[in-house]
Amino acid sequence: MSLVREGLEAVARERGAPTPHEAVRLLEDNICRVIRGKREVVRLAVVSLLARGHVLIEDVPGVGKTTLAQAIARSLGLSFQRIQFTSDLLPSDIIGVSVFDPKRQEFRFNPGPLFAHVVLADEINRATPKTQSALLEAMSEGLVSVDRQRLPLPQPFLVLATQNPLDHEGTFPLPESQLDRFMMSLRLGYPAAQYERELLQSGGVEGVLHSLPAVLDESMLLELQRRAEHVRVADKLIDYMIAIAEATRTSADLLIGVSPRALQGLHRAVQAQAFAEGRDFAVPDDVQALAAPVLGHRIVLRRSRNPDDARKALAKIVKGLPVPV
Repeated sequence: MSLVREGLEAVARERGAPTPHEAVRLLEDNICRVIRGKREVVRLAVVSLLARGHVLIEDVPGVGKTTLAQAIARSLGLSFQRIQFTSDLLPSDIIGVSVFDPKRQEFRFNPGPLFAHVVLADEINRATPKTQSALLEAMSEGLVSVDRQRLPLPQPFLVLATQNPLDHEGTFPLPESQLDRFMMSLRLGYPAAQYERELLQSGGVEGVLHSLPAVLDESMLLELQRRAEHVRVADKLIDYMIAIAEATRTSADLLIGVSPRALQGLHRAVQAQAFAEGRDFAVPDDVQALAAPVLGHRIVLRRSRNPDDARKALAKIVKGLPVPV
């Protein structure tokens, strides 16, 4: 951790590491070697990572959700665990369980797959609400409570969850409290024809993924996260974000507006976005670009549960507010 304390410039001098902006671009480029034609989604995932946030991906099977999680973990040299959520999955299957050790005559905790830097919660809405709730404390505080003890999770810690569309059979919709723990909700979508052709001609992404190098390390990522927190956000821009939040809470079209946690997430995401762009200050464009992925999944319409309708309603709200200059 001494390298982190010295700062990224000192690391660059000693180890030839990239500058902060170059490090972010290097990370994105490395992930895009596997996730082709989706640079905007990759950028948003990286921004969420820099802002210490978790990501929810709602999409159909087979478009690269698992591959994205693995590419992020490999690019950072971090530990990775995939949890396949099913209706019979128990909270102990995620967190871990205490087992009696006859030699020591005491219970010893065996950590579950949640104890990793990058955790893929695959098809999270196929598990029961009780199992889904096992992630709440971990995602909010980076801790889990076991046998009256609070155990810290590895840092950095990122949950990348996938969700089937709600009209699929055998799904349990995520409650608002769970959705609010995700900083962003993203969609990969189908690849363009040219990238799908490249995918077929190359024989798939498995070979590229398995040979994907780590371009950053844990200490560099922690330093990037720390620096992103110090990006300046002007008072007018903060007032702009508050106005968006207030508008969602008073809109006649919305049953539930965004929470204070959501507003804090937007603030951190805006800082991370500016940092990823190589700036030490945020601008209104950052807020407008991130309003939908950060806030869209947290609002509830009165007459529809369709995520697309929620995003459209949010876009209408943002468009109707004056932009600070």
